[in-house]
Amino acid sequence: LVIAAVSEAATGVALLVIPSFVGQLLFGAELTGIAMAVARVTGIALVALGIACWPGTPLFAMLVYSAAITVFLACVGLAGSAKGVLLWPVVLLHAVMTVLLARSWLATRRPPQAQ
Repeated sequence: LVIAAVSEAATGVALLVIPSFVGQLLFGAELTGIAMAVARVTGIALVALGIACWPGTPLFAMLVYSAAITVFLACVGLAGSAKGVLLWPVVLLHAVMTVLLARSWLATRRPPQAQ
C-alpha cells in the first residue's frame, strides 16, 4: 500500500508541476487550454488519494482507484485515442497493483484461520 500511495502521490505532483509533459508521456499529446487545469485538478486528487491511502487508512480506496484507472486507461488505449509511450506500461502497472491490493484487501476480510 505504501508503494501504491507514494506512486500515486508522485504522479499527482508531476501533474501539478509538469502536466503537459505527463500528458505527452501518457497520451502522446501535449496538454493545452482547459486540459492543463483538469490535469492539475487531477494531480491534487491523486496527492490527496495518496495521503488518504497511507498505512492505517483504508486499503479499499486505493484498490478502487487502481482498478478504475486500469479500466479507464485500457479503454482509452483500445479506442486508439491515446498512443503515449507509457500508456500500456502504466495500464500493466495498475493491473498488477490492482491484483496485489485486492489480495491484501481480501486477506483483511477473512477471519483468522484456526491453528
